[in-house]
Amino acid sequence: MPIEWAGLGPKLLLPLDRQQPKPLRSQLEDGLRDAIRSGRLEAGERLPSSRELAREIGVSRGLVQECYNQLHAEGYLATRAGSATRVATTGASSVRTGATPQSRATNNVTDHAGPPKAARLRVDFASGVPDLASFPRSDWAWAQREVCRSAPNAAFDYGDPRGSALFRDVLAGYLRRVRAAAAEPEHLVICTGFAQGLNLILGALLRAGIGTVAFEDPGYGDGATMAAAAWAGIEAIPIPVDDGGIDVDALAASGARAVVLTPAHQWPTGVVLAPERRHAVVAWATANDAFVIEDDYDAEFRYDREPVGSVQGLAPDRVFALGTVSKSLAPALRLGWILCPPSLAATIIEAKQLDDRGSPVLDQLALATLMESGRYDRHLRRMRAVYGKRRQALVDALSSHAPDVGLTGLAAGFHAVAHLPPSAAEPGIIDAARARRIGLYGMSVYRASRATTPPQLVLGFGNLTESAIAEGIAAIGDLLRG
Repeated sequence: MPIEWAGLGPKLLLPLDRQQPKPLRSQLEDGLRDAIRSGRLEAGERLPSSRELAREIGVSRGLVQECYNQLHAEGYLATRAGSATRVATTGASSVRTGATPQSRATNNVTDHAGPPKAARLRVDFASGVPDLASFPRSDWAWAQREVCRSAPNAAFDYGDPRGSALFRDVLAGYLRRVRAAAAEPEHLVICTGFAQGLNLILGALLRAGIGTVAFEDPGYGDGATMAAAAWAGIEAIPIPVDDGGIDVDALAASGARAVVLTPAHQWPTGVVLAPERRHAVVAWATANDAFVIEDDYDAEFRYDREPVGSVQGLAPDRVFALGTVSKSLAPALRLGWILCPPSLAATIIEAKQLDDRGSPVLDQLALATLMESGRYDRHLRRMRAVYGKRRQALVDALSSHAPDVGLTGLAAGFHAVAHLPPSAAEPGIIDAARARRIGLYGMSVYRASRATTPPQLVLGFGNLTESAIAEGIAAIGDLLRG
């Protein structure tokens, strides 16, 4: 039943039902998010201490602390040593669900796939590739059979260019539950992966009079964002990334009115956009009538904590949220989505209609069936464990064969950044490793300048077994040690 606390202001009702299978921590987080988005908790308002709230609602203090930490990471709460926890002041209380009144050049833009693989490599540390052998074939076949058995005849027509109404409804619920997004089915447009989604968004921005877009540097390899922007007739501007994510001051100085971000797990450095920068990006977008294109490419696979919620949940009227199943299931499905700001949803829908009349409906219904049955969540849980073991195998192998090489970006996903000795020659190490039939890829291909310093490698481990990871690092350990 609902619980309430008096705090310093009016009582606030929060749904907390111990009879539900949903964990109490998730219930508390959802209740606080909803209270902030709806304005029941206003910007700057003080929250009870973790001890006080835990006592009043009858849960452990640790549970409340974990809840507060998660919402702070997502940008909903502000904390400071020696001071009370408060609702963040970046307009969070005005964020409410629905509160606001072309084809691609396929040989230029890839879905985070990195450089092409070389033939007959013993071990290939290519990034951006999930474990293809673990695609849930039996579950997918079951879902397709269920769709063919039960789908109405109308499902086999062209349908809505936005995508299946059933799938969009299921997907909106999933994004609200798992990504803390402010998702409504009418603002979702189903697309054929990240590349088409980005092109549709850039075209819509151009029609809205926005002629510049910023992107993270380092960012997508092979000039993917620049190629997509050039295809749409938009100027692309690189903005540096550091340990806290994108440099928001540099973004503001760039004059861009849109930015492509990977805030939950920056591609390819792996850093998480810091809470204060989340606020700063939202404030920049609001002040400049600008938009954020949030690429949520592998947020499901986090190992040290629950996934950080999407920026879209903070500013649904300013953020396009792009997602796909390329990492969670397989790139071959070519299935993704755009969660659109309401003001530009109609433009995106029109562009999708003109581009291809809509993405394959039967695949959408199959994915909806997987999600509703719980098999999709089960697959993600299994893959988190698989990738977690491979992540540890990479850490162990480097510790044994190149202990001075630092690893970062391991909190989520299935790639990491290896920091080589300052004197190392990144291209030379890559060439020498390839001579031993080990595929390595440098950070330089992801930098706008293509600079090879500082020397770093982007090591993908998603599509490698633990034994292959150990074998590959053992074969090049002397190269990495310099």
